[in-house]
Amino acid sequence: MLKNYVEKLNEIRQSITDITDGLVKANELIVIALDSCDDKHFNDAKSYIKNIGNKTNSIDNEIVKTLALHSPEARDLRVMVSYFKITNELLRASTNTRTFIKGFSDICKEVDMNTIKEYAIPMQKATVQALKSTSNMINTDCRDEIQEYFNNVLISENKADDLYDMVEEDILKQAKDGNSFEKYHSMLHALRKSAKISDRAMSIASLLLYAKNGGEIHQV
Repeated sequence: MLKNYVEKLNEIRQSITDITDGLVKANELIVIALDSCDDKHFNDAKSYIKNIGNKTNSIDNEIVKTLALHSPEARDLRVMVSYFKITNELLRASTNTRTFIKGFSDICKEVDMNTIKEYAIPMQKATVQALKSTSNMINTDCRDEIQEYFNNVLISENKADDLYDMVEEDILKQAKDGNSFEKYHSMLHALRKSAKISDRAMSIASLLLYAKNGGEIHQV
């Protein structure tokens, strides 16, 4: 039974890793797309986050079956419960990514390129780094590495949030005259979705830290 449980746990972990790596690739393509407002790269990014709802539902079903069949205890139960919560965070991150692509691709050519290069691209790069560190956390059992990756996610998430606060202030100044308010509002809405992707990475990292090191779940 133990062997079957370990195999099932590895399958679930691999499925979670695959979705996370797809999110990384999608957000990496967004960085390229932002640099030239390239619709092709925006559209290509979408291909890496297709059918995420079906995939996370499938993982959830496997988790429920595994819990019912093997009744894991202590650390193993903690891992499975964390994975169950992580699938919801992955779904939310995918939704935020898709919304960001749609929102920003519609207005990208209307946005001042200096704003994109100074804020949007660095924000997106921080988001990519947060997702990469999260993926690395999934696939290590070393306590020191887990803590190091968690710290990297925290740094990247804080950077993305700080950049959003800065671009929000800058854009609101530009919008003071009341002209093109809809454009500025759409820009901020899209950029907020970018920041939320890194927030979701932070939530996943917190769950992984709890799953593998114990303690309390750090809510984000």
